[in-house]
Amino acid sequence: MRSGNLCAVTNVINEPIEAVLFDWGGTLATWHDIDLHAVWRNVASLIDEARAEELAKRLVEAEGSIWRRSRDEHLSSTLEEVCLLAEVAMTPAALEEYERQWQPHTELEPDAIETLQELRTRGLKVGVLSNTIWSRQRHEEIFARDGVLDLIDGAVYTSEVPWTKPHPEAFLAAMQAVGMSEPARCLFVGDRLFDDVWGAQNVGMRAAHIPHSAIPTEQIGHTEGVPDATVHRLSELPPLIDTWNKPTA
Repeated sequence: MRSGNLCAVTNVINEPIEAVLFDWGGTLATWHDIDLHAVWRNVASLIDEARAEELAKRLVEAEGSIWRRSRDEHLSSTLEEVCLLAEVAMTPAALEEYERQWQPHTELEPDAIETLQELRTRGLKVGVLSNTIWSRQRHEEIFARDGVLDLIDGAVYTSEVPWTKPHPEAFLAAMQAVGMSEPARCLFVGDRLFDDVWGAQNVGMRAAHIPHSAIPTEQIGHTEGVPDATVHRLSELPPLIDTWNKPTA
């Protein structure tokens, strides 16, 4: 159950917030539990129906291996690498089915557009940093579909950089993507206490946690950060930031 109450701030930073950086899945986009084997089984059936079960198992294991590497070594990957590791050649029809299978799981949180608009109205920069194997083009197609692409000042998708969250370079790249140079003036918003909260705070950002997601056990990292605030809806962010940016006497 969601509550409208904000948790107390745990880190005292006097710098005003000038940019808000968002995780995507489980934060801007709603969290869904996904049967990964079923997804890959449907995809594999268009590659080789007779071997679809075998191919699906290999693809699931390959994807699992790259997410374990992300967790432990903070190194990025791509969909193409997953297929290479699984020794599966993706066809155009299979790629179209892969995107179709994921389409229902890319829906925005209901208050995402209003929240991004509110942040922009306040003169704040808005960015995205997503641990993803998908291309920039794919993410931008989704954002354009949902009418938020023009509300995002900059984005970093780990499929096109060497690192994943919580590596410091991933956060610094996202900060630079929106034209910021001071981490203390950035707020990172995410659903994971390891990747998002701990990672952001390690580079000097504040971090707000949205506890929507059932993080898979194998993706939970070695440390859980203590957020500066916890929000249960995106729409709670603008008033939270107002409290931080309120002029002091």
